[in-house]
This record gives sequence, structure tokens and C-alpha cells, in this order.
Amino acid sequence: MSTEQGSAPLAERMRPRNIAEFKGQTHLLGQGKILRRLIESDQISSLILWGPPGAGKTTLARIIANATQSHFIFFSAILSGVKDLRQIVKDAEEELIASGKRTILFVDEIHRFNKAQQDAFLPYVEKGLLTIIGATTENPSFEVITPLLSRCKVLVLNPLGKEDIEDILRNALTDKDRGLGNTGVSLSEEVLPFIAEQAEGDARIALNTLETAARLTTDNIIDLDTVREAVQKKPLMYDKGGEEHYNVISAFIKSMRGSNPDSALYWLARMLEAGEDPLFILRRMVILASEDIGNADPRALQLAIAALQGFQFVGMPEGRLIIAQAVTYLATAPKSNASYVGIDEALAEVRKSGALPVPLHVRNAPTRLMKDLGYHKGYKYAHNFKEGFVEQEYLPEQIAGKKFYRPAGHGYEKYINERMEFLRKKNTKN
Repeated sequence: MSTEQGSAPLAERMRPRNIAEFKGQTHLLGQGKILRRLIESDQISSLILWGPPGAGKTTLARIIANATQSHFIFFSAILSGVKDLRQIVKDAEEELIASGKRTILFVDEIHRFNKAQQDAFLPYVEKGLLTIIGATTENPSFEVITPLLSRCKVLVLNPLGKEDIEDILRNALTDKDRGLGNTGVSLSEEVLPFIAEQAEGDARIALNTLETAARLTTDNIIDLDTVREAVQKKPLMYDKGGEEHYNVISAFIKSMRGSNPDSALYWLARMLEAGEDPLFILRRMVILASEDIGNADPRALQLAIAALQGFQFVGMPEGRLIIAQAVTYLATAPKSNASYVGIDEALAEVRKSGALPVPLHVRNAPTRLMKDLGYHKGYKYAHNFKEGFVEQEYLPEQIAGKKFYRPAGHGYEKYINERMEFLRKKNTKN
């Protein structure tokens, strides 16, 4: 092992050099699978490698670099800019003329380029001068411009499985050239699955944990206590501006909508522990109280508003109790989206039929001219009738009788249905 290799982190030293050494992503690299075929045939097209940290995006790029006959360039979105791209294009043109080789440009963390910077790649990809391989942890749908995305095949990398992580750790322990094989370090039985569990599919975290534990051990046997000390507490994967933010809040809302308080509390805890703004959570709960519960339990909106106000008064950490109480109430409340459906149908009707005239009998008539024109004529004042109800049409003539609100048959809306049915029957008798 060279001095440079020896000083590099274990995760870097153990980076796979070819497909045979690579663990995981069998849906891409298994026999006959798309990426394996592209690599083995040296027919790499423009790709976006999308996956979580430690899944092997950069490693795959290096494997491609070793396998291809093309001119391969690594390009970091953190360290490089459009100015550097101009030089790369110039080099690519010269390489194509001199040797006939095309240029593959690996763009690490491509999501860090803004939209205008990503535009700079387009003409060279379209002309075939550059083949782009972009790596990103963020959803390309949100972070990569549509024209570039349409010219790239998106390959999704999954978090590595526990067995894959354990294999990677075993290789690191026994490899005498790049790993810890010459150190004499060994593991107690329970350590390997523990590190793999804590890594959550990230090979880099697993190897960094192993390397730290190896440095901490005093007798060359890494036990569970040493690993726990090496692990410490890692931050939860949760980018408040990225996809995981939307994934978790979606699971939270769907858990309450699905009347599952246990999963709702779990996702609430995930967000709070990761540092999500509690007011963002509470605002979404207020929306859910109307959208998904509505008049099936009118108290739900009152409680959601009370929770919002209560949290603003108390703050954290006690405020978590207020949020949790509201979450469990909303999750277990009867559900109805009748108001949500009703307003959307009404809006669709307005957009379809336009500003239909208000019926004359429900218009006010504050002037003599308005009365002469028939405004207010024939209007029946509900309070003058028994039960405070009288049948009359309030909608424009063109859509008379149209129904937008259809209460659910459960929760408080059951009683709303009964009231509406009673009024219908009363009107029939009249």
C-alpha cells in the first residue's frame, strides 16, 4: 500500500475498482442488467445516478472510467463552474480530433448547479461532444432542468442492504493491501450486524465507523461498547429543502388521513428530532382538519387552531405534547373530504360557466329602480317559516338544482345528512 493510500480514509481505500468488487445495486449491475451491459459494451450514454449517500454513485463513475475507452473527466459541482466547463469543452474537441475518443464528463452533485449553470451543458450534450454522468442525492425531477433530464437516463440507486454492508466490512477487515488485514484487528460476533444496522445503507458510514473503532480499541478486538463509542449519534437523514422533507411530511399526513395515530406519532417524532419547524407541521395539520375531516368532526379544526396557538404560547420542548395531542385527535377523528370536494367542484363549475347572473329574487333591492326591475321580488324569508326553512332556488337558472356538498354518512356529517333529508321530506309535503 502506497503512502498516499495509507493516509486516505478506509472508505476511500476500499472503494471498488470494478463490477466484481462492487456490492449491491444488482438491479443495475446484475447479469444482463442495464448498467452492466452499458459498461461491458463501452456504450455509456448520458446518465443521472440518483441515490442516497454511500450507495456507490461516485464509485460507479470510477468503475466506468476504468472500463471505458473514452476520455473521462471528473467534475465537481462544488469546486467547479461554467468557466471550467469551457476548458473541458476545448479539451474534448481536441481529444476528438487527435484520437477520435469521445469525452465522458462525470458531474458530482449535479443538483448544486443552478438552472442557468445546467443550461451550459445542453449544447455540448446535444452535439454529442460530451456524455454526461450526473450524480445526485436529490430528486432529479426537482433539481435537474427538464431539457437536460430528457437527454439523460435516470438510474435509481438504493440504500445498500445489511448483507451488502456486512460483506463490505468483512472485505475491509481481511484486505491486506487496502484494508485492515495487516493490523490484526478482529470483531466480536455482534459487532458486524450492529455496524450494518447503524449505517442505514451507507457504506461510507459503515467503513468510517469500523476505522474509528479500530483506532479506539486497545486489544485488537473491537467489541460492542467500542463501536457504540465510535458511532456516537448520527443526524437523521432529513433535508428540510429536499425530497426527504416532502417524503416524511407526506407519510405524516397520510397516516392521520388513514386514522393511524401510531404511525402519525412516529413521523411527527422523525420531523421533530430532525429539526423541522413545528409551525410548518401545525400549519399542515390545520389544513388536514378541513381537507380530510371537515364536518365529520367540526371540533377538529378548532383543536388544530388551538394547538397552533398553544404551541406559539408554550414553545419547545413542552410544545411537543400539544402537537402530539392534536395529532392523535386528528388521526382518530371521523373523516370526510366532502367540503374539499364540494369547493373544488364549485370552482370547476364557475370556471366552466363563467359569471352567471344572480337570480332576481335573491338580489337586494335598496333603491326604487331595483325594485321596479324585480330585484328581491318573490324572495321567501326563511325565518318566517316553520323550522326556519323554505324551499327556494338560490343558484343561477342555468345550474339550478346542482349539488356540490355531499356529506359523508358517518361522524357529525351523519346528522347533517339526516337534517338535509328531513328538510327534503318537509319540502315534499309542502
